[in-house]
Amino acid sequence: MDSPILLLLALLVALVQCFPDDYHSHNSTRHHDYCVLGAGPAGLQMGHFLSKSQRDYIILERNSGPGSFFNIYPRHRKLISINKIYTGRRNREFNLRHDWNSLLSDRPDLLLQRVSRELYPDADSFPRYLSMYVKELGLKVQYGVDIGKIRASETESPRGRGYILTDQRGLDYTCRVLLVSTGLWDPQKVQFEGSDLVEGYESIPVDPEEYKDQAVLILGKGNSAFETAQSILGRASRIHLYSPSPVRLAWQTHYVGDLRAVNNELLDTYQLKSLDGLVEGGLEDIAIVRNGEDEKKRSGRKKKCRSSGKEKRGKLFLTLSELLDSSDGKNSSKVTATNLPVYHNDNFSLRQPYDRVIRCLGFRFNFSIFDGSARPPSSEGARGRLPGVTAWYEGRGTPDLFVLGTAAHSRDYRSSAGGFVHGFRYTVRAVHRVLELRYHSNSWPSIKLSISQLQSWLLRRVNEASGPYQMFGVLGDIILLRGSHCEYLEEFPLQALPQFSSLSGHQLSKHGLLVLVLQYGLNRTDSLGPGRAESEWTRAWRSNFLHPVLYYYDKLPTERDMRHRPVGWPLPRPKAVHHMIEDFLTEWDGPISHSQPLRRFLEHCLHTDLRAFYAESCFRFSLTNRKPPLFCRQGYLRKHGVVRNRQLWQHAHEAGLMPGGQDSASPDTDPAFPDYLTRAGASVSSAINLDF
Repeated sequence: MDSPILLLLALLVALVQCFPDDYHSHNSTRHHDYCVLGAGPAGLQMGHFLSKSQRDYIILERNSGPGSFFNIYPRHRKLISINKIYTGRRNREFNLRHDWNSLLSDRPDLLLQRVSRELYPDADSFPRYLSMYVKELGLKVQYGVDIGKIRASETESPRGRGYILTDQRGLDYTCRVLLVSTGLWDPQKVQFEGSDLVEGYESIPVDPEEYKDQAVLILGKGNSAFETAQSILGRASRIHLYSPSPVRLAWQTHYVGDLRAVNNELLDTYQLKSLDGLVEGGLEDIAIVRNGEDEKKRSGRKKKCRSSGKEKRGKLFLTLSELLDSSDGKNSSKVTATNLPVYHNDNFSLRQPYDRVIRCLGFRFNFSIFDGSARPPSSEGARGRLPGVTAWYEGRGTPDLFVLGTAAHSRDYRSSAGGFVHGFRYTVRAVHRVLELRYHSNSWPSIKLSISQLQSWLLRRVNEASGPYQMFGVLGDIILLRGSHCEYLEEFPLQALPQFSSLSGHQLSKHGLLVLVLQYGLNRTDSLGPGRAESEWTRAWRSNFLHPVLYYYDKLPTERDMRHRPVGWPLPRPKAVHHMIEDFLTEWDGPISHSQPLRRFLEHCLHTDLRAFYAESCFRFSLTNRKPPLFCRQGYLRKHGVVRNRQLWQHAHEAGLMPGGQDSASPDTDPAFPDYLTRAGASVSSAINLDF
């Protein structure tokens, strides 16, 4: 009887000895190759790409659902991102140019329009869409994980040092690569005397009746400030907006983060003299003070108001800190007339008192969760509100830590759309392609094209591609020239061009490269005035609106070239450059204005005749020239003739022109007919009319 018990005890002892002393700590650690911090749109977009490539990843989210930021913001519940459902086109890629909310996936129906049909959707629809995105794609998201500390691992592996993330329960998550997609949610604040009297955008009441007959001063002139002003425009007695910079209108600057027309009704009431207005001035030098009522009277009145259920606030004045007697900000109630600017200047714009002062200064990145070993530096631009990242969105000084989404906007702050869903869905894809090469030896996806097909492919891209269209001046297509053919890479980060080979896995040949970019003109014109657009193709370089530009280089630009590029240029000066004339319809398919100048530019760079010819002309060239044109060599002389498509094949078949043995196969089933030509529209003439 005792022997079985002794045997069991011996087994238990042996089993315990098999585990290391730190068994408990290992049991509380979760390891993944990729940790994605935050289940907002950028984190979920990366989750899709990691899932599609079958990588080991986890998305960690502190809240109970995805996109929790949008459960609170914008406070007045109206998104300013366009959800244009009807474009007159069925081309999915083209339609994404006008869908600013949907994420990328292989599901053509996984769009925000399934949740909202509004042009400017209600904010509540976006978390619902993200939940649908997670569920239908089966993304690996772990909710309720609040990461409070991030540090680099002490021992570096051959591929990198890795990161350790600790949550609120003390559990550790380790990963080889950390992808930070926490967005911006920490309110931006400015400290000045009396800043404790200011209400924040994040906590103000949103019921307009709360502002009935009140004078309101709003600090800030961005979309959150104007959104707040617009919501109370019909209730407040007067609204003033105060900040250092004049208001910037998105339709003038082409930056979607500037004031959008959907929020700018106060500009009407300001310019049409209806008590509201905008004032410029510094924030660090101001002070907010209450009127001179002594503390005893005010506390007694507060008690009386509380008992009646309605507390009345004292009047607030904006003044300058240099006019105050005290510099500690604690005696802001004990002010006299000499402490107010109106005493020194009776025409001071903001001399009247206010009932409320509201701070609407935007948000900043939360650096507090990173310790010194893992903390990316603050960005040089954007007033240091964002982390500093490389051109491929890796934290500066933090290898294997990448920043995604709005938090990575320092790369294109105030110049493109990288801080918004319709922009960063493409930069996230670019980061994933960098990861695939670095950690899995998968080169940047490319398409091999014959030179005679390059023009058709370029025209297809400029007329439908959404990535370069949304991330203008930031992402561009790279064409590696290889003599009679080329390799086409889509949506490469332009500022990373000096590191092209190490980031893409592709090498440059002696023939050089072309870079296709969409960009706005540098001429500052009245956006709505006469002469705002250029229509003559011979003056395409003067185009003001968004238009395609091709840069030709015989070698890769260097880091020095990038630093010394002309002001406003996305790239250094090339060997040759070609602007395609801006088009009112953003349709670059005109045979004279668009196609022919493009062909001539390509011929100049490639030293090749790219004209298309009928079979009779090719026959004549073959008899009279030692080297017929490229189109004839790659087509007619290989018995291909005009590049086929279904319509041409059907016409020839019905006319009895198909030779024996070929009339049983269509171009769609012909293995010699490359798939990319079908996608390119198989068009080789210079007068191209692409059917979208």
